[in-house]
Amino acid sequence: MLLGEAAMEKLKRSHVAVFGLGGVGSWCAEALARSGVGRLTLIDRDTVGRSNINRQLCALESTVGMGKAEVMKNRLLDINPELEVTALCGHYDAEHRDEFFADYDFIVDCIDLVSCKVDLVRTAKERSIPIVSALGTGNKCDAQKLMLCDIKKTTNCRLARVVRRELRNIGIEHLDVVFSPEEPMQPEQLEAPPPGRRSVPGSLVWVPASAGLLLCQHVVMMLTDDTVQR
Repeated sequence: MLLGEAAMEKLKRSHVAVFGLGGVGSWCAEALARSGVGRLTLIDRDTVGRSNINRQLCALESTVGMGKAEVMKNRLLDINPELEVTALCGHYDAEHRDEFFADYDFIVDCIDLVSCKVDLVRTAKERSIPIVSALGTGNKCDAQKLMLCDIKKTTNCRLARVVRRELRNIGIEHLDVVFSPEEPMQPEQLEAPPPGRRSVPGSLVWVPASAGLLLCQHVVMMLTDDTVQR
C-alpha cells in the first residue's frame, strides 16, 4: 500500500467529478477508479463514435452509438463493483450548472468549449471546490512534454491562451492545468471541420492518455496530501 492506509481511506471517502469523457477524461476517470476514489460523477453528453476508437477508453466497436457516460460507468463498475458512480448525460453550461454540481471534493475539467470551461472553473472557485483543467492535446505527439502548472505559465497552446484571457477578464488569475508546450503539428485534413472550427485536430493515443493520468495523479496527491506516508 504505497500511499498508506489513511490515504486510501480518504480516497475511498472522496467524491470526484470528471466533466468530459473523451481522449483525456476517459483515461482520468478510469485511473481515479483504479486509484481507490470511492465516488465518481461522470458527465458527458456525447455518444461513442468510430472516430473515437483510436484514443478513448470508452470507444470500442461494441459501444459505438452508446452514451459515453453510461459506458464509462459500466466499465468502472466492472473494475470496482463497490464504486459509487453516477453517469450524467448532458451538456454543462452556465444556464444548467446547478444540474451538475454536488458535494464534490475535486473537479476534473476536460471540457472542450471555452465558455463552458470558464464557467465551470468560475463556479468551482466560487464554491471553494478544487479544480484542475486539461488543455489542448490535439496535434501533439510527445507525451514527455506534458506538464502540470499554473495556467499563467503555459505556452504554445491556443486553448490555454484563450482560457487564460477569459479567466483574467472575470478576475481569476490562477488555475492548475495539464498542458503541453510542444509546437502543434498540422495534420492532413481528411474530413470537413465541425461548425465553428477551422480544422479537425489529430490525436495520438499516448498524449491524451498521459494527460489523463497526470490529472489523476494531481487529484489523488492533492486529496491525500495530509495523509500520505513519505
